[in-house]
Amino acid sequence: MLDLNFIRENRELVEKSAHEKGYKNAKDAISAALKADDVRKKILQDVEALRKERNDIAAKMKGGKPEPELIARGKELKEKIATEEEGLKEAEATIRENISGIPNIIFDDVPLGGEECSVEIKKWGENKSSGTDHLDYATSRGWLDFERGAKVAGAKFYYLKGDLALLENALLQFGLKKVREHGFTFMTVPDMVSSKVLTGTGFNPRTSDQSDEYYIEGEDLAMIATAEMPLTGYHMDEILDEKDLPLFYAGYSACFRKEAGTYGKYTRGLFRVHQFNKLEMYAFCLPEQSKEIHEKILGIEEEIWQEIGIPYHIINIAAGDLGAPAAKKYDLEYWSPVNQKYQELTSCSNCTDFQSRSVNCRVRRKDGSVEFVHTLNGTAISMARTLVAVLENYIEEDGRFKVPEALKPYLDNREYL
Repeated sequence: MLDLNFIRENRELVEKSAHEKGYKNAKDAISAALKADDVRKKILQDVEALRKERNDIAAKMKGGKPEPELIARGKELKEKIATEEEGLKEAEATIRENISGIPNIIFDDVPLGGEECSVEIKKWGENKSSGTDHLDYATSRGWLDFERGAKVAGAKFYYLKGDLALLENALLQFGLKKVREHGFTFMTVPDMVSSKVLTGTGFNPRTSDQSDEYYIEGEDLAMIATAEMPLTGYHMDEILDEKDLPLFYAGYSACFRKEAGTYGKYTRGLFRVHQFNKLEMYAFCLPEQSKEIHEKILGIEEEIWQEIGIPYHIINIAAGDLGAPAAKKYDLEYWSPVNQKYQELTSCSNCTDFQSRSVNCRVRRKDGSVEFVHTLNGTAISMARTLVAVLENYIEEDGRFKVPEALKPYLDNREYL
């Protein structure tokens, strides 16, 4: 979330940024939050005055028999303070409710407009002119079973079998080696998080029909959509030491998504499913480090896909396609020889202090001052979607699947699967 004082002092900027991101109700949320804050401040003044009077009465009642008028006034003050404190709680709840609907501000170099306005900043690799459909190919080889997945869990669940399951494991081992080389600490994470962490991560949909999480009935828990969620909460309510930053973590987890709001997007086979595995990079850093670290994470993503040998381009995501937490985001999209276009593969985002403020993660500077850290995240390898990209680009004309050179050490040095 944003700092309320920052919103008050930079209201026009916050409203403009929210508008560019497509959060239509943000202007009303800002008004409601600021109005509730005014109420909160007035109540605090009243409560302080009442408490001072109560303390004065308590002092007068010491050392002798209190006068009936003082006793009566003391009781009256106690009731008034209790009533005012209830009003204070209501005002604070209204502030929290509304401020959660206000997205992070965008950086100056973020393109304005919708998804179509995102700007290509780099291309790499040679784009193939034809390819083989991954779903038909993997199903025909007995590697992929959506039919039985649907039987046991519903549509868009699946089984990976044999060599395709081994290929996914090879991708994980390769990705893990790369991120560890760059100083990331490997972590396994909980597959569920509390509402506090979910909200703190900032996964606030623009509209109610875009909510993507699976919630556990009767529990304050939701299945995670990405390891970013539990990693955001890892240092919740902590004060880190400046000398320890930046901190780099790589979280591996299953990811669960309803894929709400994806009407019209490419969904064939493994490309968009309800459950998949992912290796996620995450960083906690000082505010002055975050822009440089954003480029570092992007560079690691590029290194991964160049070594695997998947053609791609990088786009600077337009404001209208940014989520609530991100001030800026890059997407790395692979070239699909089947569909003859670039398709989503990985992303990396700079969330500044938007998430850390929500989960109360701060840093103590060398001079003793305390401020909120910046957080960043980036996909190392999203397994299901990566399998699509690798199959499409490495199935040869004779129907054999050629193992990418970078993955051979994790597949018994096999040339083909």
